[in-house]
Parts: sequence; C-alpha cells; structure tokens
Amino acid sequence: MNIVILSRGPHLYSTKSLCNAALKRGHRATVVDHTCCNLLMEKKKLTIVYKDQLLENVDAIIPRIGSSVTFQGAAVIQHFELMRVFTVARSYALLQARDKLRCLQKLASYGIDVPRSIFVGQYQDIQELISKVGGLPVIIKITESTHGSGVLLAETFHSANSIIEALHRLKEKVMVQEFVRESAGTDIRVLVVAGKVVASMKRRAKEGEFRSNLHRGASSTIEPLTSRERELAIKATQIMGLDVAGVDLLRSSRGPLILEVNASPGLEGIETTTGVDIAGKIIEFIERKKSTQ
Repeated sequence: MNIVILSRGPHLYSTKSLCNAALKRGHRATVVDHTCCNLLMEKKKLTIVYKDQLLENVDAIIPRIGSSVTFQGAAVIQHFELMRVFTVARSYALLQARDKLRCLQKLASYGIDVPRSIFVGQYQDIQELISKVGGLPVIIKITESTHGSGVLLAETFHSANSIIEALHRLKEKVMVQEFVRESAGTDIRVLVVAGKVVASMKRRAKEGEFRSNLHRGASSTIEPLTSRERELAIKATQIMGLDVAGVDLLRSSRGPLILEVNASPGLEGIETTTGVDIAGKIIEFIERKKSTQ
C-alpha cells in the first residue's frame, strides 16, 4: 500500500514510528506536510498538489495534525475523504475532538461521566459558576488547548475572575472545570485502536505542578485498567467517531471520569513507557480495513 502520513514534523517520534511500522510491513510511507497541500476543485474532480506534484494512488492516510493548524489539516483530510481515500481519523471527528467544549458536550449527552464543567459566557457571577462545579479550587482552560497550555489552576475567586477576564479579552473560549483532588496530579492515558485498548499508562505531574502532561516534565508508568475504565475509554472513542484515539481519564471518588479524547495522540510517551508497538497496530488496522474494501 501507499500510505501518506500527514505531518509537519518528519523527524518527530510519532511520525518516524509510523513510517518504520509501515515499511516493516512492506508498504510505502510518505510524509506530507498538510500545510503545504494545495486543494484543487472542479466539477466531479478533486485533486491535491504537493510540492508541484499530484498526490495520486494513495491507499490510506494517517493524520498527525497539530492544534495550531486544525482547520487546515481537517480540510486536507476531507479532500482525501471525498477522493475515496481511507483515513485513520475522519475530518469531522478531528474537529469535534480538538474542541474540548464540543467533546465534553457530546460525551456527557451520551451518558459518559466527565468532570463537572461550565462554558463561561462574557458576563457571569463567577462565585455562582464555581459553586456549580464544586467550589474552589477550579481548573480554567481554553477549549482548544494542548499539552497543558492554556490550562490554569485558580485557588481564589479573585484569581478565577482575573483569569477569565484576561482570556475573554484575548477572545478565547473559556471553560471552568472541577478540580478532582483525589487524582492528585495524575491521570491515565489510554490508547484505543480499532475498538480495543492496546496500551495504558499513568502520568504523574512533577513536584509543584498540577498538569500531568509529559511535555511538562511528568513521569509515566504502565498502569492496568479496571473493566469499567476500559469500557469507558472504548465507548468514548466510538462516540467521537474515532478509530484511533488517546483517551485521558481521571480516577475520582465517584468513579472514572473522561477528561478528553485526542484524535491525534502522541506515541512516544506511551510506546516507550509500555513497550507496545502502537504504530504497528495502527498499520495492521489499515491493512484489515483495506482488505475488506
């Protein structure tokens, strides 16, 4: 097969891991920077030009889309979809998962347990809002943050109000979310491929930090899941319309809570922590899908 990996970073771990996994299985893997793709449209004919060459005879694509270019990446994915090219992440699913508000709205509406969260309008009684998510402290985040950026902890009403006002002045969309004390700076990252959990790890924030992102110095260890956690991760992935996803969950006193679903999860942390060849499982999934077409 001719597999295209949409990525701006050919030297990034995840991109290289996917390329190597494809090559090991006898496929051709090409890295294409989606921000450099030109999308041509005419009656009953869609084509993609990349570096003055038509992208033709593509069997499947694996999107690795950064948050700063979500719209452009989704447009390229949709072009491939309309050209009848199989994609590991569909365009609508990427857009939906990337927006934390839309993601939580959909999960909650399907009965998935999520942290108590409020999308904040321009003028609100901050104390009243905070009381609705369980009181101080609270997490304040912008709806399209990644790697822990745009995620803040407010321990007083004054700081919460100041943070929200500042973010609104910057035209950001803001959510207030409960602080799950019992998670104690930890979360669980679960990798789901084709409706199955293939790996899971616990991430623990470094000293003095509440965000458990590996990009912020968190540590990670292999972590087994309960049957309930496994079931929730798979269901959340299916609800979001994803075949491959990184699901983040918190362990709370009222049970596991789904924090977010990532449509383009990084592979480095979880592959190196668990030793699982997740890239290989993604390629195997593509092989199975193509064999049935």
